[in-house]
Amino acid sequence: MVLFGPSGNSESFYEKGYKHSVQMPGYLAEMGLDAYEYSCTKGVKLKRETALELRAEAEKHNIVLSVHSPYYINLATDDEEKREKSIKYITDTAAVADAMGAGRIVVHSGACAKMEREVALEYAKKSLILALKELDNLGLGHVHICPETMGKANQLGTLDEVMELCLLDDRLIPTIDFGHLYARNFGALVSKKEFEDIFDTIENKLGSDRLKSFHSHFSRIEYTTPGGEKRHTIYDDSLWGPDFDICGELIYKKNLSPTIICESAGTMAEDALKMKQIYNNLSK
Repeated sequence: MVLFGPSGNSESFYEKGYKHSVQMPGYLAEMGLDAYEYSCTKGVKLKRETALELRAEAEKHNIVLSVHSPYYINLATDDEEKREKSIKYITDTAAVADAMGAGRIVVHSGACAKMEREVALEYAKKSLILALKELDNLGLGHVHICPETMGKANQLGTLDEVMELCLLDDRLIPTIDFGHLYARNFGALVSKKEFEDIFDTIENKLGSDRLKSFHSHFSRIEYTTPGGEKRHTIYDDSLWGPDFDICGELIYKKNLSPTIICESAGTMAEDALKMKQIYNNLSK
């Protein structure tokens, strides 16, 4: 089963009079969606009591939860203090995820800055290993860290770099952000082969199990050259890519069961539903 849902709360959620994220599972279930990614991108501020309320509502409405960790995590820095803080942000996110019953947290690896990419990747590997050990020590080892492919050229997070990180431990599940890969490669992902290459890379590097259940972000993204990602847009803005049609077709034909989280600007729930409808039409 493929799960579809938004990252964060659509503008329509508030326009309909809803005020708090604990109301999101009911709102999403009414729309016909299956997943919700709670955003801790500006810090882990959610109280445990609220997380437990969200868990109860998600279970009531059959909504699968995940959590996005803070944007300012940087596992790739050569500053040891910053790496230690980043590991703490990961464990804090995992604790909130565990309280709300979410099995996955999405994590950014950080920026390369002035370092060679290979050096930055080695720092990220060491930091990620330490984060896994700390999760085990805290009894949170069952919460999956999901390293994300990134959209800016100076960020650590090419597809191959994410594969290298995920090879560190079988519990690491890749977050394939197709919009980011489109943007950092300046308008790629227009052909079936380009999408097939992504799926083949995951399977060849990580195996069929992690391909089948990979985590994903999908939205259209405006980009610049040579910087890459500029901003997220909406799915109806066909000036920018990628399109979901080819991706959905391959997911269907390969019988995969990923979680597809939409990060459109303001219309993430509506656009997640459009993607679900594209996918469902493949079986008709």
